[in-house]
Amino acid sequence: MKEESINITHNRKARHDYSILQTLEAGIVLVGTEVKSCREHKANLVDSYAKIDSNDEVWLIGAHINEYTQGNRFNHIPNRDRKLLLNCKEIRKLDRQIMEKGNTLIPLSLYFKKGKVKVELAVAKGKKSYDKREAIAKKDMQREAERKIKL
Repeated sequence: MKEESINITHNRKARHDYSILQTLEAGIVLVGTEVKSCREHKANLVDSYAKIDSNDEVWLIGAHINEYTQGNRFNHIPNRDRKLLLNCKEIRKLDRQIMEKGNTLIPLSLYFKKGKVKVELAVAKGKKSYDKREAIAKKDMQREAERKIKL
């Protein structure tokens, strides 16, 4: 039986605040209680981001994974930094893209794929407030058009 990807959480704020330029999939280093908590969908990616450190390692910062309810005294720290698993070629490519002014690395979603937790990362550029207003107005116009078609 084929196991499809099972969604854990989405960063809904990301697509509103940023223009997505490119996406890629990365593995993530988690401890046992974090995986169990993810199976219960107790994770949050709002206000989280990824950064590349001087050792050419990618870290997910600000992601919140709740403590496992059945966990004991060895439970994990909810807001700790988590290492992302990418190969050197991908890291160098991301580093070049992030060096451009205004680009950043943000997580879009967290999901299970073949029993492993994966993160969908995006190279993104921040939107200005007038861009956000434009996007909202466009969505409203589409919604109105759909309502008129239904009537």
